[in-house]
This record gives sequence, C-alpha cells and structure tokens, in this order.
Amino acid sequence: MVKKVAESSAKSNLQIDSTALLYQSGFGNHFESEAEPGALPKGQNSPQRVNRGLYAEQLSGSSFTANRSENLRSWLYRIRPSVLHSKFSNYNQGLWRGKPFSEDFTSPEQLRWDPLPTPSEPTDFIDGVATIAGNGDSASWRGCAAHIYSINKSMHDRFFYNADGEMLFVPEAGSLRFCTEFGDMDVHPGEIAVIPRGIKFQVQLHERTARGYICENYGPPLRLPNLGVIGSNGLANPRDFQTPVAKYDHADGPNQLIAKFNSRLWSTELDHSPLDVVAWHGNYAPYRYDLSLFQAVNTVTFDHSDPSIFTVLTSPSEVPGFANVDFAIFPPRWLVAEHTFRPPYFHRNMMSEYMGLIFGVYDAKEEGFVPGGGSLHNCMSAHGPDADTFARASAAELVPKYLADTLAFMFESSLIFHPTEFALKSELLQPGYLDCWAGLKTNFSKE
Repeated sequence: MVKKVAESSAKSNLQIDSTALLYQSGFGNHFESEAEPGALPKGQNSPQRVNRGLYAEQLSGSSFTANRSENLRSWLYRIRPSVLHSKFSNYNQGLWRGKPFSEDFTSPEQLRWDPLPTPSEPTDFIDGVATIAGNGDSASWRGCAAHIYSINKSMHDRFFYNADGEMLFVPEAGSLRFCTEFGDMDVHPGEIAVIPRGIKFQVQLHERTARGYICENYGPPLRLPNLGVIGSNGLANPRDFQTPVAKYDHADGPNQLIAKFNSRLWSTELDHSPLDVVAWHGNYAPYRYDLSLFQAVNTVTFDHSDPSIFTVLTSPSEVPGFANVDFAIFPPRWLVAEHTFRPPYFHRNMMSEYMGLIFGVYDAKEEGFVPGGGSLHNCMSAHGPDADTFARASAAELVPKYLADTLAFMFESSLIFHPTEFALKSELLQPGYLDCWAGLKTNFSKE
C-alpha cells in the first residue's frame, strides 16, 4: 500500500492535515507498506544496497529465539539510521515515575482522584504526564504503571520513545494524532492507541487541549485474550484493529529526542526528523482500536458475570490466567438479568485494579467518579457499589434496560499498585472516598 507525502522542506509541517488517514486492518498481522514505489525490498530483508539509498534497520519486540507465534519484529527502511544522535543527558522527570514508585509502604486503603486540570503553561505530551501508581520493574519485564496526562500543546521538534514498555493510550477529552515511524494514526475519545516499546513518535493535538490515561506495560506485549467457551467470535475482533501505512518526514534541522529508559527520562539531539521511514514490513507496529466495536458478552439469565468478560487486551504473566495486566472496558450494553443485583457486586480480589472513566456515569458509582478521574483498589481491598447505588438497584424493577451513557475501563494487574507521592499528596486525591459506603446500614433480619 502506498501513501505519498508532500515534498519535504527545511521545517516539518506540524499543521494537522484534515484528510482522512489510511490504515491496514487486523491484529498481529504481518504488514508491509511503502510511501514511495519500490522502496520496500522484495524477497529479502537486508540487501547489499537498499533501493533509493535507504538504510535497513530491524526493530525487535521480542528475543530472536522467541516462538514463531510470539516473535515480534519489523524491518524499517529509513533515510538515516537511528544511531545518528548526540550524547544522552538527563531530562527533567516532572511527575513521570518508575520504580520505586513510592518510598513509603503502600496502604490497602481504597483511593480515588479527580481529573488533572488543564496546564496553565504550554505543555506537550512529554511534560504533561503524571504517574498515579505502578508496580513491578521495567528491567525485569514484569509490571505496569498507570499514568494520566493533560496537555495543551502539540510536540514541535520533539520526539519520544519508551524503552521501558509499550504504551496504551486511552483519550478521555481531545483527539490526538500519533506521528510514528510507521505512519500516522488519529485517535479520539472512545478509541485507544498502542505504541509498542521502542517506537519513536510525536503527539499532536486536534483541539486546544487533551486529557486521558496511559497504561505503560512492562511485561509481554498486549494480545487478544483467549476466548475459551465463548468460541471463535466476540469481545474485540482482530479485524477491527488498525495499523498505519508508511509516511515519512525528510526534514532537516535540530530536533530533540526524549527516551524513557530504566525508569528515567533522557534527552539527545538530532539534526533530522527520526520519522524518516520510507517503507517497512513486519508484525511489530503501532495500532488503534475503536472501543465501540467491542462485542460485549453478558448474562441473559441471572447473576452478574465476572468483569473478565470485558477484557479487550491482556499481557500474560508467568502464571497462566494471572495476567501481568489486563485492559478491560465497561461499555454501553443491555442489562436483562432476572432476580439479580445488576450493578457490579461487592468483592475482594487477588488482582489490583486502577479504574478510569471516559464518559458518562459508571453504574456502580454515580457520584464522585468522574470522567478523567480514577480509583485504585489494590489486592484484597474491598470495594463495590456506593450506598445510593445499592439502595436504588435493590429496589429497581428488573425490566430490560440499555445502559447507554457510560464507558469506563480498568487496568487490572496481578501485582500491587504503589501510588506515587504526587498521587497521595495532590489535591486531586479525594479525602472522603470511603464515605460513599458509609450509608450501607445493617438490614439483617432473622425472619
């Protein structure tokens, strides 16, 4: 597939083109794409001389000897190789954190936060991220981190890559364009984008501001969950995932490349744009997905199914069925269960859960849990519907009901989330979260 771009100039064109972007469909497929005819080698990966004077560069997302079904790599044919950069130096960490996430012991207390405000100063993606909590260690390929972002500026002459993990973006307000080594993707609230580990990219704004969530996955790359007895169809279908087509930037000029490596941010200087890949092929590439295409599965008789039925993507751990991190959503859907308390039930869980809200109202928490905010319920910390929701649901007429105005999500991990100092001391932390359950009175009767 070919996508040509305008002739390069001395400066990158940072104005977002309103023309609809092209994509390739499928999850985990082996794709190929070229922005100039004949740029992609045929029949081999590394010719002695690549057409059009390009450099061949392999990007590996797994070990070389990983099983074929799990081997991830792409070949990039670029104008300049990635080794051309200055010496790395420390970059201001801001509120972005890695291990150790907290210097204090983590409490089992349930926590909830308000959204990040819009920055008062021009702030792009790199400087607009704040870490709420995390676990594991990026150096050992285990764990994840939950971040939030609030930005009001596109990235100009600045680029980023993450050596610690892949990044799952969940926009809540404001659409983003991801300009990557593999091409461009537009992602709107209600959609997600995944940028695999090590891929260079730039974030641009469609509107004046943008806000949302990020799951930084240190473990094995996210994949579609097994469907088991559900069968061959349902949940997130592979055909609905989209990968960009090749597009390149041949602009010269000073640029800054920020890298996240070993839990810290590092900066280096370039004399060119790193998004200079003219052609590529492989199965290691960024992708996007529209959450409205998720085929929800739910009970049609009685009782409330476990939230695992809402898993979109999963990163497995060394223990089968005990995910490193799951990404689950709670989308609009029909509620038809009879003789059943329909909102999420009270429970304690081996897994630890960070939840966010993209739009609407979450059916277990109608007050206090707002779009752009979040909550954390760690391993075995009790949680469930607030007192008002419990009272209404216990007395509701159980007719079929379509739950329309809602889209919540969860980053669920088998490791305990450790809140950061910012998360625990920020004014965003709601001090009265526990009060939402205070109205749950004793209703016990022997008769």
